[in-house]
Amino acid sequence: MAPVRWQPDRLPSPPPWNVPPTGTAIGRGMMGHCPSCGRSHMFNGFLRVVPQCQNCGAPLGSARADDAPPYFTILIVGHIIVPMILIWQRLSDPPTWLMSAVFVPLTLVLTLALMRPVKGGVVGLMLSLNMLKTEPDTA
Repeated sequence: MAPVRWQPDRLPSPPPWNVPPTGTAIGRGMMGHCPSCGRSHMFNGFLRVVPQCQNCGAPLGSARADDAPPYFTILIVGHIIVPMILIWQRLSDPPTWLMSAVFVPLTLVLTLALMRPVKGGVVGLMLSLNMLKTEPDTA
């Protein structure tokens, strides 16, 4: 009989907070609730994430979304606005000042309306995939 070699346990230990399915975490985050429990709020300001959930203790502030929410917001808004501009230009050829008067405010409103839900969804995705910052800032 051959000797059995000891193998270390390489499975990560589960976090102490509830880890819901990815779709549930993203949906809760988009609604501004804690992606883990869904009961507490996630934002402290317009885009500032609370350090941790008041209800379940999930470390929401450790999910560093950084540049992903603005990138996804630009991607979504661009895919809405650019086709509208092209269709309107093709159908009626309005003056440039009129198109600017319509689409500049529309772009601004869409961007501001989507930024917070997109950031919440990204934080929810990061929490469900356990993509949390574990090292302290050196700066």
